[in-house]
Amino acid sequence: MIKIIQGDITTLAVDAIVNAANQVMLGGGGVDGAIHRAAGPELYEACLKVPEVRPGVRCPTGEARITPGFRLPAKFVIHTVGPVYRDGLHGEPEKLAACYRNSLALAAENGCKSIAFPCISTGVYGYPIEDAAKIAVREVEDYLTQSCREAEVAEEESGRARSPVSPERSEPRKRSLEVCAPQDRGAVAPRPPIEVIFCCFSERDASVYKRLLNMV
Repeated sequence: MIKIIQGDITTLAVDAIVNAANQVMLGGGGVDGAIHRAAGPELYEACLKVPEVRPGVRCPTGEARITPGFRLPAKFVIHTVGPVYRDGLHGEPEKLAACYRNSLALAAENGCKSIAFPCISTGVYGYPIEDAAKIAVREVEDYLTQSCREAEVAEEESGRARSPVSPERSEPRKRSLEVCAPQDRGAVAPRPPIEVIFCCFSERDASVYKRLLNMV
């Protein structure tokens, strides 16, 4: 399920909000500064404890880290670092897509059933909103589609395990969903369903997402 709202992401009572952070993770301008202010000094202290992968870098571009939300209505803050936009030809699309994939993966790992994203990299990092929103929508839709497929496959497997198998049907059948399901996952549980909110600061940004999602 996807929702689009215009408003202040720090006010949302969701399981996780995503912070468009910088690599040092100690606060900054825009949504990063707003989240740190609303969460209180405890968030700064928690970020300070995140190990550096190299001097001055706790979260490389495209990756994500998670902390408690402290004074925020949200239970968690997922910090991700978007790319600085140059011309779109220096890996920016791949890095921005990774922000969404890694944030969703962290949310799932921590049992989140709802997550809110800001417009990552579209502020001082200069990513054009139209291009950034297309990537955001694509990655979220891909995640949700895959979650549904995995749930359907898991349900089918569960039903088959409960049903007695007659001798004439003992050979495995091909399933139409198999081509869509991850291979060699063994007993790995399917991704949990999650509500995704795109929280836009401006009406113009929200209109871009609504248009992409055919909500207008």
